[in-house]
Amino acid sequence: MTDVEVEPSAAAELFGDRVDLARRFTQNLVDQGEERGLIGPLELPRLWSRHVLNCAIVAPLLRPGTVGDVGSGAGLPGLVLAIARADAEFVLIEPMERRVAWLNEQVEELGLDNVTVVRARAEDVKLPRPLDQVTARAVSAFRKLLPLTAPLLRDGGELVLMKGAGAPAEVEAATKEVRTFKVHDVEVLTLGEGVLTEVTRVIRATVR
Repeated sequence: MTDVEVEPSAAAELFGDRVDLARRFTQNLVDQGEERGLIGPLELPRLWSRHVLNCAIVAPLLRPGTVGDVGSGAGLPGLVLAIARADAEFVLIEPMERRVAWLNEQVEELGLDNVTVVRARAEDVKLPRPLDQVTARAVSAFRKLLPLTAPLLRDGGELVLMKGAGAPAEVEAATKEVRTFKVHDVEVLTLGEGVLTEVTRVIRATVR
């Protein structure tokens, strides 16, 4: 049996009174994630710190409104953020049937009434109204993400894209796409210093 990471103390701080939901979701990932192809076997010893809390630290950047998560996969960050932010509505966009089944199961089991799961590719999805914010994690380079995410936003909507250490270089490489999709005020934020063992980087920008 692979060792599973003990819950870090930061979990209670980041999730507040909804930390029990976060624990249940994380345990479900421990129990089923590997066998269902949602996480790799090496991720269990760092599931909280590298994945769950890595997503939760982004929650304060979100606003009440409708947030889309492109390529939700195992629910990182979409389900984690929906747990952390009960005051926002979440639309999880995921094309793979088995991942959609998992997401729907978790929504039902955890009683998340602020989540809708949509099976579609981001470029094909049909939403009833534009989104206020869009997030994504480990989906694609910034210049490739822009055509998938920017068109889903309302005028003045915001991108909140989770990235690795190469985020500044990704921004530099996306100059053409930034112009094409009317992206403004692009910035790279570093979150979690002094709170998490690994910081989280976010590219934040406005589309108008």
